[in-house]
This record gives sequence, C-alpha cells and structure tokens, in this order.
Amino acid sequence: MPLDPRVKRFLEVLGAAKPRSILEVTIEERRAALADLMQLAGPPILVEQVEDKTLPGPAGALAVRIYTPFGARAASLPGLIYFHGGGLVAGSLATHDPIARALANSGGCRVVSVDYRLAPEHPFPAALDDALAAVKAIGANPGHYGIDPSRLGVCGDSAGGTLAAAAVQAVLSSGSPRLALQVLICPILDYSRSSESWRAFGSGYLVDQATLDHDLLNYAPAGTDPADPRISPLRAKTLAGLPRTLIHTAEFDPVCDDGREYFERLTNAGAAVSYTCHPGMIHLFYGLGSVIPYASIAYEQIGSEIREALA
Repeated sequence: MPLDPRVKRFLEVLGAAKPRSILEVTIEERRAALADLMQLAGPPILVEQVEDKTLPGPAGALAVRIYTPFGARAASLPGLIYFHGGGLVAGSLATHDPIARALANSGGCRVVSVDYRLAPEHPFPAALDDALAAVKAIGANPGHYGIDPSRLGVCGDSAGGTLAAAAVQAVLSSGSPRLALQVLICPILDYSRSSESWRAFGSGYLVDQATLDHDLLNYAPAGTDPADPRISPLRAKTLAGLPRTLIHTAEFDPVCDDGREYFERLTNAGAAVSYTCHPGMIHLFYGLGSVIPYASIAYEQIGSEIREALA
C-alpha cells in the first residue's frame, strides 16, 4: 500500500523545516524536539481519573502516573504497565500522556505509566533496572494500583517497547510476577544490525539511522555489545514461555522488521502472539493523531485486542 496521503503531507512539512543533523543536536534539544512533536497527538482524551504516585526504584523513588479508563467503576481492573518511547534518552510521563490515555480508554484497563531514568545521565542498564523494579513492585502489590493480579500486562512503544520486551524476558527467568500479556507498538527490538526495513525506510520517514545510532551511543557505554538481549530483545537465545503478545508495526517504519521477526520467533516458540502491520503508516503514527487521523482507528484495534486478552 502507498504511504498514507496525510502521512506524506506531514513528512513533506517536516522535511521542509530542514532539521539539523542529530550530531549537532544537544540532548536538551533532542528532548525538546520530541516534546514538540508529541503536541501533535491532539487534545487530551478524557479518562475517569489520573493519579500520580511513586514506587521503590533501584536509585530512589520512581514516579508513575495511573490512568483509570473513562466510565470505570470497579475497584479492580485489568492493568498495563506502560513504558514510553523516546530512544531511551527523551520522553516523559507528560510527553506520552496522550498515548497512556488512549490505551486506558481503548483497552478498558488501568495504565501505569513509568517515569524511568534517561540516558546519557543514566546509561544502560538504568532504564531497564527501573522497568524491572516497576514490574516487580506492581506485580507484588497490584491491588495498591487497582489492578487485578491475574490480568496484569506490560506495554511499550518504540524504545519503550525495547524496555517492555526486555523486562518481560527478565521477569520470565526470575519467575515473578506472572504476566498475562505484553503489547509492543512499533518496538525497537534489535540495535545490533541493519534490517531490510532500515535499508528501505532509514531516511525520510521520521526516524532515521543516524538518530538511532546517536541514541544508542548515549544509552550504551563504550564497549557494550548492542546484541546484548537486554538492549536487543530480539537477540534472546530463547523466547519460550513468554506471555501472550500483541505486536503492532507500521508499514513505512525502519523498525518494522523487528516486530515482524519477533512475531515469527514467538510463533516458532509456541507463544500465543498476533501481529498487525498498519498500512501506509510511519513510526509514531499512533502519537500524532491531530495530523494522522488513522491513529484513532489503530487504537480501536489495539484496545479491542487488549480487552480480549485481559478479559
């Protein structure tokens, strides 16, 4: 399918702005640029409640934001622990608030968005350590967050998908908590190679190879192997025993192959897994609803799958 016309127009406008090379951009500018981009999500979706809390982290308290779906009245609901995108160097509870709201309402679940530490101030494995701490803390006391312990899942988009997948693999090896679901939206799952989708869409489609390389340089200390499964979950030796998985990618996304290959490996490992590639879309389309209306259609599908998986 060709590139969606609205997506094409958005990329043309973005290209006309002639952004500077990522190599010339400071980390503060990188974060500000993502925050500006996320303003294109559109007006906030009304949810029933938003509550800020903290939980114990490896380097101090971790801030989390809990979203209760609109109209929910039950004290205990299905839950998703959500990790935002941003290349592990950018993004926050605030920037990805619209995505968390959309997931809560469409999925009919409580979403706990985690404010994990960012690189380069906190390089690998700080973000993953925080992600694991959040999953274990919430899994150990789900009732404190209004979550049914038998219906707890993990979700991440883009580099948040890296954390979600790596955390789920680590939780499986430790045996606790028992997770019912993982949801990966345009996940980055392998920083160690250049796939066919990277070669096809690695320039001119919002995310480029230089940005990925620069983010990884900030995240992973010198000498770190990018094929380490904690950084590239697709490189894990085995995927046996992972929970039910929902994978959503975009047709014109450089990391599209990551999601498809993870689906294939999970299928071969006997996991319950579904895969959707959204036609005509680019990376982060789901966070750009004001310029890409298809985002709302995608959330309806993702939400329906979450509801069914956590029913």
